[in-house]
Amino acid sequence: MTLGRRMYWAVALVAVLAIAAVAITATSQFTFAGLTDNDEPITGPALEEATQAALEHTGEGRVSETEVGDEDSYYEVEVTLDDGSQVDVQLDEEFNVVGEEADDDSIDDHDDPDTD
Repeated sequence: MTLGRRMYWAVALVAVLAIAAVAITATSQFTFAGLTDNDEPITGPALEEATQAALEHTGEGRVSETEVGDEDSYYEVEVTLDDGSQVDVQLDEEFNVVGEEADDDSIDDHDDPDTD
């Protein structure tokens, strides 16, 4: 193989690797962006249906925050219960409850002597 031919293949290999690196970076950024929390609130008729479904599920409280495209479900409805605690109600696209979890965002562990 001549020096010119080796140079050609070296440049071609570098170009292929550069294109592959760009493609992998772009794909991972789009994938990562699709998995992140977008904090887009529920609006319109969907807000009314999601509110009704979440409050029927909890049996009390008021809706304090909503989100479309949550990492855990299609809709997330945060309900502040009558005692001040909060629960996140997870809903699918048809407004069926698919999960629920206590919202720990407002809990300060430093106030609990058992966690110090």
